Amino acid sequence: MMALSNSSLRLAQPSFFLVGIPGLEECQHWIALPLGVLFVLALVGNITILFIIWTDPSLHQPMYLFLAMLAAIDLVLASSTAPKALAVLLVHAHGIGHMVCLIQMFFIHAFSSMESGVLVAMALDRYVAICYPLHHSTILHPEVIGRIGVAVLVRGLLLLTPFPILLHRLIFCASTTIGHAYCEHMAVVKLACSDTTVNRAYGLAVALLVVGLDVLAIGVSYALILHAVLKVPGGEARLKAFSTCGSHVCVILIFYVPGMFSFLTHRFGQHVPHHIHVLLATLYLLVPPALNPLVYGVKTRQIRHRVLRIFNMKT
Repeated sequence: MMALSNSSLRLAQPSFFLVGIPGLEECQHWIALPLGVLFVLALVGNITILFIIWTDPSLHQPMYLFLAMLAAIDLVLASSTAPKALAVLLVHAHGIGHMVCLIQMFFIHAFSSMESGVLVAMALDRYVAICYPLHHSTILHPEVIGRIGVAVLVRGLLLLTPFPILLHRLIFCASTTIGHAYCEHMAVVKLACSDTTVNRAYGLAVALLVVGLDVLAIGVSYALILHAVLKVPGGEARLKAFSTCGSHVCVILIFYVPGMFSFLTHRFGQHVPHHIHVLLATLYLLVPPALNPLVYGVKTRQIRHRVLRIFNMKT
């Protein structure tokens, strides 16, 4: 009888209720305004970056091809998060189906992993460009860049596909209220009334594997870059070498700092107010897609000139 009951519970998986920003329900419509602005910036900025790189053959170089990958990932990341979050905050569309919730969660975490992988690839590009400038185009030729892109995509899909599969096996027999504006993995896991040891262990392993290895690879790349730059005679040459890494370092900080805060708060931040955690976790998925095009647009001369040329043509 117990086995039959568990089976029927699994077949009739419940819908979830997204609270939004817990504790700030009365002013959620005001919170939606800056989130909406960030979403629009992410759409316009990343579509512009993709259009410029696609239509300008002179930009079909490793750095810009990796930037195009980053822009495409940011578009998916922002589009997976913002529409439902804004619907929750603005029109109180709190309900979300079980399968839709799992799909949203998969896209958010898979493409976050892919963004981390692209940042590693961009660090590799900067290392080759600075340490082996004469061989840059031969080492990172289009075929190699394509393989790196496929590896980043496959890694994200393989590592994150078990997330919804493992969650779909859980039993939700009490509360189905998610204290978030979107379906976040650990927030959903905490609602289950069956054993979640495997889910928690796998989630922690993936986070440590992706973030740990990627941050280590980026750190090693920049340590080698720093070692090479300090050998260069002349302050102007060193400044030029450092300036080529400036935009990438900004993007790394924008992506990893709030992401690490959200990850650590979920597991060890019991004293952090929940509304602060949820707000920062939501911003973590919208701020990088909105700011990355601005950072590269300001710091990268070729893209900046191309954007200005487009506006001059229109005026």
